[in-house]
Amino acid sequence: MTPSPIKAIFFDAVGTLFDIKGSVGQVYVAYAKKYGIPDTVEMVTALNRAFKETMKTMPAPIFSVERPEKLKQCERLWWFDVVHAVFYRVGMFEGFDDFFDEVFAAFGEATHWELFPETLEVLTQLKERGFELGIISNFDTRFFQVARALKIHQFFDSVTISSLAGAAKPAPKIFTYALEQHMLDSHEVLHVGDHRIEDFEGAQQAGLYTVLIDRSETALPDNQIFSSLLPLLELPLLQPSYS
Repeated sequence: MTPSPIKAIFFDAVGTLFDIKGSVGQVYVAYAKKYGIPDTVEMVTALNRAFKETMKTMPAPIFSVERPEKLKQCERLWWFDVVHAVFYRVGMFEGFDDFFDEVFAAFGEATHWELFPETLEVLTQLKERGFELGIISNFDTRFFQVARALKIHQFFDSVTISSLAGAAKPAPKIFTYALEQHMLDSHEVLHVGDHRIEDFEGAQQAGLYTVLIDRSETALPDNQIFSSLLPLLELPLLQPSYS
């Protein structure tokens, strides 16, 4: 019996291992209603739509700074621009700065995040099998707080986020950065994520094996598209081979 050809598994974070409870719009309304924003289904829908449209136009969260405090300032300003643009689309209000302080801090805690039901089981089993595990995410440094709060930080041997790596998915540079943390070649690593372009196509272009997580009811599973993380445990690529 010979070991699996895969030595490490990289995971995307949001949408793959955990996700927002409810929606971005619901969280924004929860904090903005005391400033006069109506707590209605229509407002939540409008905010979700505005968030999606805004994210399409935002530059990647890459900053030419190295000092941790400067990096966190840049991340915060980047998100300030995002949230400001969202409410500019649906209606600005007095007290926005105070609102932003609250909602930005809230997304750095576990309150508005939840693990997918199978996440802990899959991470535990893969770790027990001896795989190195890593994160590659376009999230910001709040990931470290969220991972600790959700009690998954102990599983990962590396964390690669765009603001630290100086590149964002799907750019090959961010995958190369992660590979260097493990001193592995691309053919020795599997990347798992939920975004077809950023995760699936980006990792393929960087030479990694890839699996796409598509939790929609219309997903058509095959050997590279799964509706949850559980099929990873049976993926032939991750099994010891006999010769």
